[in-house]
Amino acid sequence: MDVLRAFNLRRTAQTSRADRRQRKNAAGGYAFTLDDAARLRRFLVLGVDGGSYYAAPRDLAVDNVEVLVRMAESDPETLVSTIVEVSTAGLAPKQNAALFALAYAASVPESSALALAALPRVARTGTHLFQFATYVEQFRGWGRGLRRAVAGWYTEKEAGALAYQAVKYRQRDGWTHRDLLRLAHPVASDPGLRDTFAWIVNGSVGDELPTLVEGFVQAQAATQVADWVRLVRQHGLSWEMLPDAALGEPAVWDALLDVGVPQTALMRQLPRLTRLGLLPDMGGRTDEVTAQLGDGDRLRKARVHPVSVLVAQRTYSSGRSARGAGTWTPTQKVADALDAAFYTAFGAVQPSGKRTLLAVDVSGSMGAPVSGMPITAREASAALALVQLATEPQASAVGFTSRNGGGWHDSALKPLRISPRRRLDDALRVVDAMPMSGTDCALPMVHATEKRLEVDTFVVYTDNETWAGTIHPHQALAAYRQASGIDAKLVVVGMTATAFSIADPTDAGMLDVVGFDAAVPSLITEFARGI
Repeated sequence: MDVLRAFNLRRTAQTSRADRRQRKNAAGGYAFTLDDAARLRRFLVLGVDGGSYYAAPRDLAVDNVEVLVRMAESDPETLVSTIVEVSTAGLAPKQNAALFALAYAASVPESSALALAALPRVARTGTHLFQFATYVEQFRGWGRGLRRAVAGWYTEKEAGALAYQAVKYRQRDGWTHRDLLRLAHPVASDPGLRDTFAWIVNGSVGDELPTLVEGFVQAQAATQVADWVRLVRQHGLSWEMLPDAALGEPAVWDALLDVGVPQTALMRQLPRLTRLGLLPDMGGRTDEVTAQLGDGDRLRKARVHPVSVLVAQRTYSSGRSARGAGTWTPTQKVADALDAAFYTAFGAVQPSGKRTLLAVDVSGSMGAPVSGMPITAREASAALALVQLATEPQASAVGFTSRNGGGWHDSALKPLRISPRRRLDDALRVVDAMPMSGTDCALPMVHATEKRLEVDTFVVYTDNETWAGTIHPHQALAAYRQASGIDAKLVVVGMTATAFSIADPTDAGMLDVVGFDAAVPSLITEFARGI
């Protein structure tokens, strides 16, 4: 045997390094590493809640904190601007990572001023501010700059807007507005603000106190349904401003719906509204609620993330709370409206018109949850693929794992029997039923080469923990290009906040994007079209 034949830069087993820039991933294969800016975006969008298949949440968090440490010192402008962009554009399903990153940046001299200036844009609600306060104490004390920034969060609001925050978001993580006001000592010239501060801190009622506070206090003391209904209509109270007893009354929710329930809150309250009989198959408030659920303008203004809609759809259609909080009989119109809202939440996506192969990694490691939510990485990948299938007339989808001993077996790569015409929960059950095995992210390109498929764009949804193939994905793409004569592109949709990608960063025909960034479908089509 000629041992020199084992060194092949065009076909290398994934358990060996094919390029000096590659590093060993958690599964034992070699992959390219992302730069810090790309890793930051993954962390902000995907978070680390739930960890990954190979890493506990704490270990994954440590890896990503190291990115924050480097960027805060070397590139604070990019760090803070990316935090603001991801947060304000609603690109992430949760705000925890953005608030954590901002809190860390606020503790480093090089980035502190930028981070504190960005506080009102990232911490847009009282709950966000409380989370930020919890995180920031992990890194620093309450110096003058931090106190001034928190004081500004309060003083830059009108009295009515601040009163709304005070009675809707009253406490979180052991913090209250009273705690923060005593720390920050804001000074206001506006009489309404001064009276609102005084009510928050010591309960005093001044002449300029917004009437919303009066309505809140009366609602908390009331015991009769008629009083709650009257106060909701008179003061525009939200459900968070009412006592628990009021929330079990259909008449109260009728009033709340008349006043207007915000988009995110409406999705979360659908099970309750159904149990209370407000969303029957015919009549009730069903048509009104389903129209609001599918309203694209409302979804965008409320920064409703598609994964939040997906989780709401799965939970509602199941008829059972994941937390064991009760059961209900789903209303078909409502389930269908949530299904449609998932696609609407991505906005208008222009088709690329390219021949597209969507390849979902259904290997064992993709069974890890995304962002600590009740959905796995492979389910989330299938949901993203559905959006692309709804957009691209020439797209097809496959699910893949790895070959067995170098040869094909039935579950290595199979057509993914999903379609936008099927209900979301039905489509995800198809993915859940597919067998799990090892990970070979080269298989989509190998399959297209062997079957002589004509593909312009490969889209691979994966955690990048590939290891089981006899050829690296970037080598397989090069081989496909040579064999087919098609200058095919590869888009890698990363589904976990790790440091790895199968995309060669020096190949202009490869793109790495963050899974469940709400902009992903548009990014894919624009890249495929060469924009």
